[in-house]
Amino acid sequence: MSVMVARKKVVRKWEKLPGRNTFCCDGRIMMARQKGIFYLTLFLILGTCALFFAFECRYLAVQLSPAIPVFAAVLFLFAMATLLRTSFSDPGVIPRALPDEAAFIEMEIEATNGTVPQGQRPPPRIKNFQINNQIVKLKYCYTCKIFRPPRASHCSICDNCVERFDHHCPWVGNCVGKRNYRYFYLFILSLSLLTIYIFTFNIVYVALKSLKIGFLNTLKETPGTVLEVLICFFTLWSVVGLTGFHTFLVALNQTTNEDIKGSWTGKNRVQNPYSHGNIVKNCCEVLCGPLPPSVLDRRGILQQEESTAQEGPCPRGPGTQEPPAMQGPRQAEESSMKQQDGSIPLPSAVPAPSLSDTEMPEEKQRTPGEVPVPSPDAGRAEH
Repeated sequence: MSVMVARKKVVRKWEKLPGRNTFCCDGRIMMARQKGIFYLTLFLILGTCALFFAFECRYLAVQLSPAIPVFAAVLFLFAMATLLRTSFSDPGVIPRALPDEAAFIEMEIEATNGTVPQGQRPPPRIKNFQINNQIVKLKYCYTCKIFRPPRASHCSICDNCVERFDHHCPWVGNCVGKRNYRYFYLFILSLSLLTIYIFTFNIVYVALKSLKIGFLNTLKETPGTVLEVLICFFTLWSVVGLTGFHTFLVALNQTTNEDIKGSWTGKNRVQNPYSHGNIVKNCCEVLCGPLPPSVLDRRGILQQEESTAQEGPCPRGPGTQEPPAMQGPRQAEESSMKQQDGSIPLPSAVPAPSLSDTEMPEEKQRTPGEVPVPSPDAGRAEH
């Protein structure tokens, strides 16, 4: 006999979150699904620094100063820490509306815009919001079913609305938004310093070795140094240029998304309502302001019940009687007779013929679903 047993299965909220993100360590790490370029970033940084510490640092520490490898190690650790912090954190994803909330927002929109005739385009779903005496438009997201907060945007790669969305960076494998922008900026700044540092001391190393054995012999003996110089040379321009661009944006309290769209420049000629008009204040707000907590609650618990069937005999006591629903008509009759006179009826060798519904008298015909009631005459015939 199978018995249905309900068990509670603990499910974390990150397992049910929509969007195209991947989670590791029970929801503690959050990244985009496309992580190939992020692994390339790790390989370039780790490989270049490993070659530098293995070959040039030992020679330079002896010839020039032991502080050279120490300072390089500090820059390397800081760059790696900020990279991982940027890649593994929630950039500021805004939860999608629940079905009830989405239905309420739809009712509000219909009440505001009215019914749209068939064949006509509905008006844009926009709300006006005032910030520092300036009107800012809040746009409706058809995927998340919400009116996005100011400066938020929907990332097409991660399929999430991100608060203060800057851009999606494949080099870090994550979106860059309100909760990880400062770590992204510190990462590219420290990576620029590390690249310049390694490139400079590689040139110094080649120059010192060339004074002893010649330039060509130095290149032949140190192919790792040549590889480092090439990597740093081609990386230097892009990383340093990116750092300079984001330093400009931080000074204006502006995002990459706003700069590309020309939200506060160009034809609009609208003043940036988020800027304090002071470079120091803008830098302090972007890089040193309070960090908001994540609103996703990725590790929250959702309890779901699972019903599992287990095979086994149904436990009964010595005096437990089988339920009438599980008994046949014959057994039910014998049981009722035993309860009436206390005697146990003997089983008959030949079963009594049963009448069909058509053969029964008119007053004895039963309706569908009615349980047949044994007649007392049949009980006496048994005895």
